[in-house]
Amino acid sequence: MATIKEIAALAGVSRGTVDRVLNHRGDVNPQTEQKILEIVQSLDYKPNKAGIVLAARKKNLKIGVVLLGLGTVFYDDILSGIQQKAAELSDYNCSVLVRQTYYSLSQQLHAIDGLMAEGINGLAISPYNDPSVREKINELYDMGIPVVTLNTDIENSRRIAYVGSHFYRSGETAGGLMRLMTHGDVRVGIISGSRDILCHTERIAGFQNAIAPCDNIRIIDTLNNEDDETKSYDLTAGLLNRHPEINALYFTAGGVYGGCRAITDAGREHDTTVITYDMVDTTREYIEKGLIAATICQQPFLQGYKPLEILFAHLTSGDMPSDEYNYVDIDIRIRENL
Repeated sequence: MATIKEIAALAGVSRGTVDRVLNHRGDVNPQTEQKILEIVQSLDYKPNKAGIVLAARKKNLKIGVVLLGLGTVFYDDILSGIQQKAAELSDYNCSVLVRQTYYSLSQQLHAIDGLMAEGINGLAISPYNDPSVREKINELYDMGIPVVTLNTDIENSRRIAYVGSHFYRSGETAGGLMRLMTHGDVRVGIISGSRDILCHTERIAGFQNAIAPCDNIRIIDTLNNEDDETKSYDLTAGLLNRHPEINALYFTAGGVYGGCRAITDAGREHDTTVITYDMVDTTREYIEKGLIAATICQQPFLQGYKPLEILFAHLTSGDMPSDEYNYVDIDIRIRENL
C-alpha cells in the first residue's frame, strides 16, 4: 500500500505538502496539488486508519444533532443510540451536541442556527419537511458541513445519507397486515402525526396502495395528532363517536397510548383492529391485552447510532458513505412473539 512518504517522493514535494492536499488545507500551488492528486489516484492510496484516528483527535470535531418529537417516548431509544456513539466518539476528541424540538418549523430552524453558531462540523437531523429546512441543509453542504438525515428524510436535499425505515414499504406492510387480520367490511380511521413529516405521509401512501385492490377495506378519515397523547385521545374519541362504523385504526406515528385509551373508554376494544408502529412500554402493554393486533418496529437505537458513525467516518477520511439509503429492518411484533 502506498504511503504519504512515497507520494511525496514521486511528486518531489514534502510530506507536509501531501498532507495539506489530502486534508484540503489549501496553501498549495494548484499545479502541484493536481500532480499529487494524480499520483494518489494512480496508486489507489487509502488513508491509514491509525493516522485518521490521530488526525481526528487533533481536529476537536463537533457533530450536531437536531431531533423532532420532544416528549415522544419513541425518541428515547434514538437518544440512547446517539448517547452510546457519542461516548465512543469522545475518545477521539469528538463532541456531540443534541437539540430536540417539538414539531415546529421555527424551533427546528432555530436549533440548526444555534448549532452552526457553535461551530459544528457535521449535522444529523430528523428534518421537518419544509423548503426552508431543505435550503438550510443545502447551505450547510456548501459550507463543507455534511448532513445525515435520520428517522425521516427530506426530498431533493444535499444530505449525504439517510438512516431509518423505508416509510412507503412499512406503510405497505401495515396495509398487508390489515388485509390479513380483518375480514368482512373494514372501515379504517387513520391517526397520523403530522402532514409536514415525510415518514408519516409516506406510511399513509404505502398503506393506501396495499389496500387499494381490496373492495372491502375503505379509509373513512385521516387525522393528525402531532404525536401528542392528549390530542390523540381527543381525536380518536371524536372519530369513533362520529363514525361508529369504524372497526379498524391505523396509527402511523406517536399518540398510540392516548388513542388506545380512547378506544377502551368507548368500549370498542373487542371490535377494533389496531395497527401501530414501534415498541414502547405502553404499546407492549396494549399488545399483551389484545387491543393492538400488531406493531411495526424500526430499530430506533440504530437510527441514533449510525448517523454519527457515518458523519465521523466522512469527516475524518473524506470518503462519502457507501450507501445513500441505510434502511433499518422492518420487524413485525404480535402478542405471540413479544
